[in-house]
Amino acid sequence: MTIQRYSVNQHPIQTLLTWIVSDEIAIPEIQRPFVWTAAKVRDFIDSLYFGYPVGYLIAWRNPSVRLKDGTDSVGKRILIDGQQRVTALLAALLGRSIMRHLRCSESL
Repeated sequence: MTIQRYSVNQHPIQTLLTWIVSDEIAIPEIQRPFVWTAAKVRDFIDSLYFGYPVGYLIAWRNPSVRLKDGTDSVGKRILIDGQQRVTALLAALLGRSIMRHLRCSESL
């Protein structure tokens, strides 16, 4: 007997936006900073508008993972893949500002 360890579900963008607004999706501290340019965000939103495939998001429910903001992830969907796309949605559709972390080679 095989135990299913994951499932693949299709959700509309509105559902994803609802999860973002309600803080149900969280970004773990292991994720890199947001690096997309404005042109890349525009192209992503354009692809969504025209119904082109934009890839999968991979989320994982774990009782305790350290998040980017330093808190724990209790009860949240942890974003394993898709952070750049979700952050682009935050900025472009919800008007949220994006924090970019300095790289070691950048000066203050």
